[in-house]
Amino acid sequence: MRTDTDQKDRLVEAVAEAYAERLSLQIVGSGSKVFLTEPTTSDTQARLLSLTEHRGVTEYVPEELVVTARSGTTLKELEQQLARAGQMLPFEPPRFAGAGTLGGAVASGLSGPGRPWYGALRDAVLGVEMINGRGEFLRFGGQVMKNVAGYDVSRLQAGAFGALGVLLSVSIKTLPKPAVESTCIFELKADAALEKLRAWARLPLPITATCHVDNQLSVRLSGSEASVSWGVEHIEGDSVNGEAFWSQLRNHEHGFFNKEGEGILWRLSVPPDTPLTDEPTMIEWSGALRWVYSEKVLTDWAREQGGYALPFNGDYRTQSLLWSNDKLHKRIKRAFDPAEILNPFADVVVDAN
Repeated sequence: MRTDTDQKDRLVEAVAEAYAERLSLQIVGSGSKVFLTEPTTSDTQARLLSLTEHRGVTEYVPEELVVTARSGTTLKELEQQLARAGQMLPFEPPRFAGAGTLGGAVASGLSGPGRPWYGALRDAVLGVEMINGRGEFLRFGGQVMKNVAGYDVSRLQAGAFGALGVLLSVSIKTLPKPAVESTCIFELKADAALEKLRAWARLPLPITATCHVDNQLSVRLSGSEASVSWGVEHIEGDSVNGEAFWSQLRNHEHGFFNKEGEGILWRLSVPPDTPLTDEPTMIEWSGALRWVYSEKVLTDWAREQGGYALPFNGDYRTQSLLWSNDKLHKRIKRAFDPAEILNPFADVVVDAN
């Protein structure tokens, strides 16, 4: 069995060889997010660089609320280890059919239902070990917040889709799991649900996730037994065990994500008070995240509202507001990958929020 050093040396050598030969590298873990980055090039000579064997937790100190793991470590494996210590990944990354890896989660930059309350994925990234496009091993950040000074290169990897380097390991901030969780449901239309959410946002309620779909509003409350009990009583909803619902939502297994013939599925990040449209819509993050099926292109409309829209089911990252025409992002890309060999299908930096 290869040791960690053997694995790292193998990957460094593979990137260095590709750089010398000017051959493109397609970086993959489990492949669970391939639908987000459909090829934008006809380059058939891209060499596969798999990280599936580069896995495992390398350091975990529960008292310090930080874990370091190799990029090929599955989210399921990592979260099981954290759960044994009563902790969790605060950003709730989608697993996508249960196959997602830590490296893929960071590369895509996607956060789950609790993002507005627990923070985004990039907020939890403390440090990374990576290989740049020259085949050089680099280390950025550390395992505590105070180590982050100057240019925060570690968090730049969140949402970069592997365009800036091959992630080898990531140090992540963890959080204690809440003592109690409860979900309240309400039969409401979308406009009434948004009105309630705006009112609750002004109160000290222990809300950690919201979702409105199919005329039903679900609200997750998490924390101490006393705070959750008070919250449930205050919002006066029907309390249920919502664990399965939030898991389906987080992992995009809810039926809404699989509608046929409804058009393109758009992911809209907009101000919570953005007007509703007539298209089939799921609303998360107290109104700030909208999933909308539409035949129309929604990028300009979302920009007019003060947000942005990305087509989620295919070619997700190339429609980013940070597409590579931006001179600064071109310079960053060239600094890390001068020959542009890393992930030819992901040659931009994406702000996935």
